Amino acid sequence: MIAEIALIVRVAGDLPVSADLEAGYDDPGGTIARAIDVGAVGANLEDQMKPLDESVRAVEAAVAAAQAAGVDFVLNARTDAFVKAGDRDPEDVLTDAIARGRAYLDAGASNVFVPGKLDTTQVERLVEGLGERKVNLIGIPGSIPLATAQKLGISRVSYGPWSQNVALTALAKLAEDVYSGGGLPSDTRKLN
Repeated sequence: MIAEIALIVRVAGDLPVSADLEAGYDDPGGTIARAIDVGAVGANLEDQMKPLDESVRAVEAAVAAAQAAGVDFVLNARTDAFVKAGDRDPEDVLTDAIARGRAYLDAGASNVFVPGKLDTTQVERLVEGLGERKVNLIGIPGSIPLATAQKLGISRVSYGPWSQNVALTALAKLAEDVYSGGGLPSDTRKLN
């Protein structure tokens, strides 16, 4: 993963690079240090719903590695409270996400990433509990619109694998249309 980050940093030139570093590959501080060494200036670090004290120690180790390197590093601590909620009561999940997010911010994380299909009320409560421009979301089908997220105080919305899914959906629709005797949609744009 570190070699891939180094490649992206080289290709990106002057653009800042933030890396998805899972849960730190069993060494959050060391992984962040190695990512910084190859030029990353930010990272996502997942809690994978490990025990809270263990997850907080991971954030602390990541923050300490960035401080030791003297880098103004953006640590986006991710809680999987909603992603791994299963059949838990949504109110309990929200309470857990806020508690985990607060602990990560207190440990030095820059932001908290809370992926999942969240409604407006849940997002409002996350922002209320964690702070304006401290919460990041993922855009998925049926999620709140970007304009709403911005008004509610969200700092970032990412799309993860969904941009690829949009492209593959268009390709699948083309294949279906061609198979049924059609062809390229008339509004197709040449982008390459």
